[in-house]
Amino acid sequence: MLYFQVVILAATVMLVYYCEFTDTFSPAEQGFICRDPTLTKPDPGPEQNSRMPPIILYSVVSGLPVVLISGVEVVIFLFYYNSNNFYEQEKVVVVGDCCYVNPMVRRTVRFLGVFVFGLFTTDIFVSTGQMVTGSLAPYFLSVCQPNYTALGCQDTAFFVSQSDGCTGDPDDIIRARKTFPCKEAALSVYLAVYLACQRNNLPFQMYIMSCVGSAVGRLAGPFVSLSLVSLALLTGINRVAEYRNHWSDVIAGQGIGAAVAVFLVVFVVQYFKKRPVIPQSPSDSGTANTDEVSPEVNHNMETSDKSPGSITEVT
Repeated sequence: MLYFQVVILAATVMLVYYCEFTDTFSPAEQGFICRDPTLTKPDPGPEQNSRMPPIILYSVVSGLPVVLISGVEVVIFLFYYNSNNFYEQEKVVVVGDCCYVNPMVRRTVRFLGVFVFGLFTTDIFVSTGQMVTGSLAPYFLSVCQPNYTALGCQDTAFFVSQSDGCTGDPDDIIRARKTFPCKEAALSVYLAVYLACQRNNLPFQMYIMSCVGSAVGRLAGPFVSLSLVSLALLTGINRVAEYRNHWSDVIAGQGIGAAVAVFLVVFVVQYFKKRPVIPQSPSDSGTANTDEVSPEVNHNMETSDKSPGSITEVT
């Protein structure tokens, strides 16, 4: 099973690499309406000029889960070090009946491994949507710089479908065609929902509230959870305020990130837990004991028959 998990994760990483760092896939080229008011916003400039630059966003998305989940699991392990009930379901036999993987290590690897897989999956879904739709950014006409005279749409609203209708920088034009869904909104909401949600029992509980709140205080868990969700929502609002995305782009990205996080927490993380051992019924155990003892009884009977002091009666 570990081999297949490594292969799937490696394939996911390769897809992310081709989507992010190569030009193997290019976005679809949609047409536009001349002087469309929804596409004439000023160019906000490169992503590095944003209030939420990519280096900060990606650092938080990749580094915060490692620090937070590792810290929470260490705190839980220290608080429940002498308790056998809390980690009873987390033990995994490695060698014989004496050696176990540390429950803290297993829980940390489980949560972080699933998080990394979901992060790459979210990126693939968003990149695929951007390539397929080719939705135009609010500042598309500012970077496209179409020649309205040559296109014949000086006075009337004319739909331009030519692929060579733009005269601006090709890199900026490609960037303006990759907006739906919003990747920044998807990754930020995925991070917030994954860290906040963890289904320990049938009721849907918060991971941070159930783990941190019981150990640190009643208000610590809700404070951290609401802070993460608020920052994720503010990231999407900032994208709209800077004219980098439409509201539909942000909402779609947030929906994808939340859906992937909820699916992983509810249906994937639970499969890594140890399955309870089904006890045998008394009839099965009695049958098993009879089968195990019967060879010894037969062996004793044969030995007694072959002993020197035995008498065989002949009729």
